[in-house]
Amino acid sequence: MKLITGLGNIGDKYCMTRHNAGFMVLDRWAFTEGFTFKQDNKLKACISKIKYNGEDILFAKPTTFMNLSGEAVRTIMDYYKIDTTDLLIIYDDIALDLGRIRYRANGSDGGHNGIKSIIKHTGTKNFVRLKIGIGPQPNIPSENYVLQNFSKEQLGELKEVLDRAIESVKFYIENGIEKTQNKYN
Repeated sequence: MKLITGLGNIGDKYCMTRHNAGFMVLDRWAFTEGFTFKQDNKLKACISKIKYNGEDILFAKPTTFMNLSGEAVRTIMDYYKIDTTDLLIIYDDIALDLGRIRYRANGSDGGHNGIKSIIKHTGTKNFVRLKIGIGPQPNIPSENYVLQNFSKEQLGELKEVLDRAIESVKFYIENGIEKTQNKYN
């Protein structure tokens, strides 16, 4: 079973913010494929299970705030006995321009508090990440920028980005990280 986790903050206030790019990918996928998420308080996440290409896929949107995402990820991994080799985290990256996506097989938190929490709770930096570009950042503090809504102009471009992200995750499930990086980075 693969665990695909989109990061974001819960609540209507954050629904369309840049920091919710991970949630947006999973929500778009659910909309286009017709599956739904159910809140699981024990797992600290909204969960959906599907089969894709013969493999069980568990989607998760943590119901903790971003900075505590690792708590939900660890709880889900323990409950379903999922190893970090089967973990994919989808999240926003301020260093990438809007419209860009990038895969990494491992690495540091890059200043992202959600990733920092996941590294802390899993005890490793070795898990696959899909970064969704939300930059470039104007001359304002990062913590303010990521919590702003996408502009109307950016929302027009966002649908295409989300669809490409979904396509890339499907490719990743079928082909692994190396081929996915070669094709989408």
